[in-house]
Amino acid sequence: MDSKIMNVLKDRVLELGPEPVAGPYKNFKVTRDEDGIAWVLIDRAGTSANTLSTEVLEEFASIVTAMETDRPAGIVLRSAKKSGFVAGADINEFKGLNDEATVQSAIGRVHGILDRFEALKIPTVAVIHGFCLGGGLELVLACHARIAIDDARFGFPEVLLGLHPGFGGTARFAHLVNPVEAMTMMLTGKTIDARKAKSLGLVDAVTQERHVRGAVKDAIFGRLRRNKPGALVSILNFAPVRGLLGSRMRAQANKTAPQDHYPAPYALIDLWERHGGSRKDMLAAEQPSFAKLMVTPTARNLIRVFFLRDEMKKLAGGKNTIRHVHVIGAGAMGGDIAAWCANRGLRVTLADMKPEPIAGAMKRAADLYGKVIRKKIGVRDALDRLIPDLNGDGARNADLIIEAVPEKLTLKQKVYAGVEAVMKPGAILATNTSSIPLQDLRTTLKNPERLLGLHFFNPVSRLQLVEVVSHDGVDQGALATAMKFVGGIDRLPLPVKSSPGFLVNRALTPYMLEAMVMMDEKIDKTTIDAAAEKFGMPMGPIELADQVGLDICLAVGDELRERFGEALPPAPAWLREKVAKGELGRKTGKGFYDWKNGKVQKGPLAAPPTDDMIDRLILPMSNVCVACLREGIVDNADVVDGAMIFGTGYAPFRGGPLNYARTRGPENVSNALAALVQLYGDRFKPDAGWLTFR
Repeated sequence: MDSKIMNVLKDRVLELGPEPVAGPYKNFKVTRDEDGIAWVLIDRAGTSANTLSTEVLEEFASIVTAMETDRPAGIVLRSAKKSGFVAGADINEFKGLNDEATVQSAIGRVHGILDRFEALKIPTVAVIHGFCLGGGLELVLACHARIAIDDARFGFPEVLLGLHPGFGGTARFAHLVNPVEAMTMMLTGKTIDARKAKSLGLVDAVTQERHVRGAVKDAIFGRLRRNKPGALVSILNFAPVRGLLGSRMRAQANKTAPQDHYPAPYALIDLWERHGGSRKDMLAAEQPSFAKLMVTPTARNLIRVFFLRDEMKKLAGGKNTIRHVHVIGAGAMGGDIAAWCANRGLRVTLADMKPEPIAGAMKRAADLYGKVIRKKIGVRDALDRLIPDLNGDGARNADLIIEAVPEKLTLKQKVYAGVEAVMKPGAILATNTSSIPLQDLRTTLKNPERLLGLHFFNPVSRLQLVEVVSHDGVDQGALATAMKFVGGIDRLPLPVKSSPGFLVNRALTPYMLEAMVMMDEKIDKTTIDAAAEKFGMPMGPIELADQVGLDICLAVGDELRERFGEALPPAPAWLREKVAKGELGRKTGKGFYDWKNGKVQKGPLAAPPTDDMIDRLILPMSNVCVACLREGIVDNADVVDGAMIFGTGYAPFRGGPLNYARTRGPENVSNALAALVQLYGDRFKPDAGWLTFR
């Protein structure tokens, strides 16, 4: 949940009607006030946030039954939890659902409950604070009126799980507000704030907590002017218009989510296009559509990814105690690490040998804050926490020092010699190296136990993974503090043992180098990138190399080939020539592709990719991941998959490189690698780990 919402909510006293008393319900508190209004407070037992489990929904059905006979003056539905309204359906109950008929039956029961609630001849009002997502939003759409507290956030994130709304939300939303706006929210999974919800007509009023009682009375007793669908809603739901808009929506969806990989957006568009003329028909058609999606491999894998994120969050292990971070190196990585830490509330000093990189980093930080922080005062505060430090004085007082200078062993060791002399007792020295083993970096340190790795990924603000790298002499307390720090800045920590390339870069390097071998074979770069994208990668390896920087790719490739020999192809001579000429990719405006205003300039596809190309690019990643498991670099196959998804964007609908191998069959993958050995050489040799991988 958004941390800014949490800060607003943590000290709030919620207006919950009469003092709640113990009642017959486990997950609800139901009381009546002096006006005869029933306050139904959702308070799921044993959790800090409300979700709609089967038990919660069945209790709600009992409450609806009671209200049908014992009619109050009105019903107020709101959350008793400070964290927000309802975060959605209980995703835990989605695990293992692989029978379409079972899913449809369960969804039908939920529809029946909400249909009965909506049909009550009693005014019903939802009061929403904090997050109101997925099934929670579908619940409030079944109310007659909606009142939002000014910090409320609304959204349908189901598409991120390979689904669309399934509790009646598709029909109710598309017939309440402009259906183009409704479909856009459901197709993208993006959230909106209370003011935007009011302008759309999703909520009828926006108020502050102290005015809730008055707003509720206005809604119950007819004094609140409720939103009603206008003529535009009817026009846009008219069949010929739906057909035209549906075609445009499909074209837009195809740019980021091909139908073969992500069926949910297209199922939602089909649902609205075919049935959107009738709210009743769309409600009925939603159920089989949702059930069909639930049992797809895409949904099962994306639900698995949801739980992988939670599993990795828990690895942080507690509350962050780092307050002051000192970053050395204001280049693309160092500057962005500093900016992100300041955005997450930490004091950050940013050092470099020259003022120009610091100035550039400050500008990038201001641009980032303008996008991710809604209020100008928040942007100002974040910039105040990010302190230019040309002399490096911040190293004396920092709890954590992050070195982010270029990938040169002697340069990094020179930096360590300077900061180790001034670090305060208990401070941690972390390197952002992407490939150099810590056993090499620590050799000149007086206290090598203070050194560990914090390897961020580019772009820092979007890729959630941070590899937390240990070595055999690291202080375990420092390592635990570093894990908590990563969790504290809203990133996902991956504990790895020090080894060349750690996990992610070791797995990515053969992917990118093989692409360059293909270019040596005169395969066009657009075809190579199209092969990876056909598999489901967010971008191809050639474009990715430009994004990372060809100088960094070359340095990492050289470092790893020195360690792993013929397991990796050599970097071609023409790549060294491009780096020597300063054609480094996106950051210089020219690499393999030309870049304009930070956007790649691609020509038409030269030729369609083949399955052989896909295997050459993709299978070595799975091979390296199995090797890292076998070697003990990482100790959990699920976390390996999470790391590759959250650190590289590896096709989420595949569930990660090891899950892909498991789905395809370990023996099949091993045999395919062996076949590639015969065609292209020993770099494809299957790792011994395939013999025991399951």
